[in-house]
Amino acid sequence: MKELVEVIAKALVDHPDQVTVTETEREDAVVVSLSVAPADMGKVIGKSGKIARAIRSVVKAASVDMEKKVVVEIE
Repeated sequence: MKELVEVIAKALVDHPDQVTVTETEREDAVVVSLSVAPADMGKVIGKSGKIARAIRSVVKAASVDMEKKVVVEIE
């Protein structure tokens, strides 16, 4: 999931070199944390959070085969 979020985020931002994605496993879920440059934050979140919601939907669809829930956090 980390690679998927990274590819999507780098395609959206102006500073792809500042995109960092970390993946942490918990008991009940896998947490994917996305961090971008402050100037690119609006591009990743989108108007009314539409882009962030779309990223989460794609990750959810890709993680159907996994036994754990995948959570995407934008920092």
